[in-house]
Amino acid sequence: MAQAKANARPAPEDDAPADPAAAIDHAYRFHRARRRARLERQRRTRRAQLRFYVTLCALVFLCVFVSLTVWNQIQRLFGL
Repeated sequence: MAQAKANARPAPEDDAPADPAAAIDHAYRFHRARRRARLERQRRTRRAQLRFYVTLCALVFLCVFVSLTVWNQIQRLFGL
C-alpha cells in the first residue's frame, strides 16, 4: 500500500492564469458561445412549435375534408 501512495501524483494547485488577458478572452468566448447556444435552442423550439401547429392544422383540415366527403357519399348512396 505504501508504494501505491508513493507513485501518486500530488494534487495540482489552483494556479492563476499566466496571462489575464487570455483568460478574459477565453471567458468572453465561453459566455458568447453559451448565449449563442441558448438563442439557437430558442429558435429551434419556436420552429418546432410552428411545425407542430402547421401539422395539426393540416391534419384537422384533412380530417374535416374526409368526413364531409364520406358524409356526402353516404347521403348520395342512401338518398338521405
